[in-house]
Amino acid sequence: MKRSLKSDNNALKINNLTKKYVLKSQNKEIIALDEVSFSIDKGSMVALLGPNGAGKSTLINILAGITNKSSGKAFINGFDLDKSVNKAKLSIGVVPQELVMDPYFTPRETLNFQSGYYGVKKKNYITEKLLEKLSLKDKGDSYVRYLSGGMKRRLMIAKAMVHNPPILILDEPTAGVDVNLRQTLWDSIKELNRRGTTILLTTHYLEEAENLCKDVVMINKGEIVIQGEIKKLLKNIDHKSVNIYTENQIKKLPDELTNFGFLQKNQNCFLLDYKPSEISMENILNIILKNNIKIKDIVTNEPSLEDLFNNLV
Repeated sequence: MKRSLKSDNNALKINNLTKKYVLKSQNKEIIALDEVSFSIDKGSMVALLGPNGAGKSTLINILAGITNKSSGKAFINGFDLDKSVNKAKLSIGVVPQELVMDPYFTPRETLNFQSGYYGVKKKNYITEKLLEKLSLKDKGDSYVRYLSGGMKRRLMIAKAMVHNPPILILDEPTAGVDVNLRQTLWDSIKELNRRGTTILLTTHYLEEAENLCKDVVMINKGEIVIQGEIKKLLKNIDHKSVNIYTENQIKKLPDELTNFGFLQKNQNCFLLDYKPSEISMENILNIILKNNIKIKDIVTNEPSLEDLFNNLV
């Protein structure tokens, strides 16, 4: 399946990327990625979504240089992953879902050690800037094991940024983090993006992806099933639901409404799922009024990223 988002300003560009695994014991070939193609503009924040086993982790591992691809091309910040491996790797920072840190290191020691791992010279360390940028300055000398879950997540992001990469990949960054800490974490991520860092993130919290990202890439069974601007994609969904609140109590909906598909929630509210291509809101209201029901309020639930996701996978 070949699709592409064309741009002259690519931070990531993937062309026909394929990954195949051979299970010798079963004499079977598994295709984890099947000619995946897409691109991401510099400075953007894009959601990479898909069910478990869709191929997201395989894609991330290829970009991080952990897994070898079978075929296709990948360009990271303009560097060919085949021909300029080191430059490509230095252009990207990956934040894994797992919290991988020495509990007896301090955040400052953790970042300094990671900087050395990437070959950054001591005079070019940005440890202090990262601690401040990710609100960890006051915990710089505390042992990692004493940090809260949200702080550990922010430290993982800082670890991925020690070599100052222009691209950051976040794999389920809010997994296991409570609602309040999640908001703090997203504020830190949005600030990084505002300062020019390109961000590709995976998350199971579809509402978060919809609120944070302008664009989405959805993958399923190793193929790109949809990609583009979220708002435009949602407009194409032929499904809406509407809640009708009534002034008068209705003990039982008239048969005409029940047969039409209306469902009663309580004596002052009923709802309808409908396709705008098949019936207009005007016709819906006419049916209601014809049955002598006085309308107090109407609340329409617009399609969400979750609807788009469920329709495709």
